[in-house]
Amino acid sequence: MSQNSQLCGWMQGYCQQQKAATDSIPVQQVGRVVEMFGAALKEDRQIFVFGNGGSAANASHFITDLGKGASDKMGRRFRCMSLNECVSWITALGNDYAYEDIFVRQLENYARAGDLVMTMSVSGNSPNLVKAFEWCKRNGVKTIAMVGGKRGRLAELGDEVLVIDSEHYGRVEDSHMQICHLICYAFMENPQWVK
Repeated sequence: MSQNSQLCGWMQGYCQQQKAATDSIPVQQVGRVVEMFGAALKEDRQIFVFGNGGSAANASHFITDLGKGASDKMGRRFRCMSLNECVSWITALGNDYAYEDIFVRQLENYARAGDLVMTMSVSGNSPNLVKAFEWCKRNGVKTIAMVGGKRGRLAELGDEVLVIDSEHYGRVEDSHMQICHLICYAFMENPQWVK
């Protein structure tokens, strides 16, 4: 068997496992999350999204789609931001306090009771995400956790929890981004649902 044939076989297997991860997206729960975002839009609540590594990139991508694409179609603006964007603030917080404080300290400045926070984490146990969710719970901020098959502490803390049935980082992160697109396109393709 040639190297190319082996590579193609591996890629086919990878794609099959990605399909299984995609098939595990809990559509009913994603529907409830869309309703939470719709309520935040109607009530003019602030929305915060954040994560680490690939999930940080997904958070930025999602906020771009929600803040521009979905807002344009709705004719109303989602007040949304990714807490991954300001490197100077993140490094100041990490240096002067601790890395686990980089999100919670931003939320202390911005978030109010009734606002909405969403995070993505394959492990569900990142200390900086857990600390932020613990603060949200104490301060009446609604939370959505997207996690992988290990679920982790975030699955215990989140008001709504979306679990992808895989522990593979690439497949879970891809599935989380699919959920982000489902949320945005629910508004972009069906703006009549929320007015």
